[in-house]
Amino acid sequence: MSAKVTAVNISEKKGEMKNPIESGKFIVKFGLEGDAHAGDWHRQVSLLGQESIDKMIEKGIKGLCAGNFAENLTTEGICLYELPVGTKMRVGETLQEVTQIGKECHSGCEIAKKVGDCIMPREGIFTIILEGGTIKAGDSIEIVE
Repeated sequence: MSAKVTAVNISEKKGEMKNPIESGKFIVKFGLEGDAHAGDWHRQVSLLGQESIDKMIEKGIKGLCAGNFAENLTTEGICLYELPVGTKMRVGETLQEVTQIGKECHSGCEIAKKVGDCIMPREGIFTIILEGGTIKAGDSIEIVE
């Protein structure tokens, strides 16, 4: 199975679950246009694998879907948290570089409150945009040497 994007997700405020959109415009040194987490820093785009979301579903948490963990890109077919920092990958029309694996969950995280746990701090990754472009569900993800 090849790696692909299963959803592009956006939110207007930080700490909120994100909502799926048809496609997103990703801007160099910024991230997803219109997203609360975008900006000139090292965590422009957040990615989480559907496989990680499935682990939470297996724990008995009902009703989980793309964007619930505030990830910009939900993926399938790639173990994101095993990618070393510095890995470059082509996602849709964009070129991204992995800058961080996992994160410290801030207290009062809406996701943890609503779902009881947040897998993003353990298995989510963050990237910066090196080459901008559009990403939509179904786009492939390729590691660039």
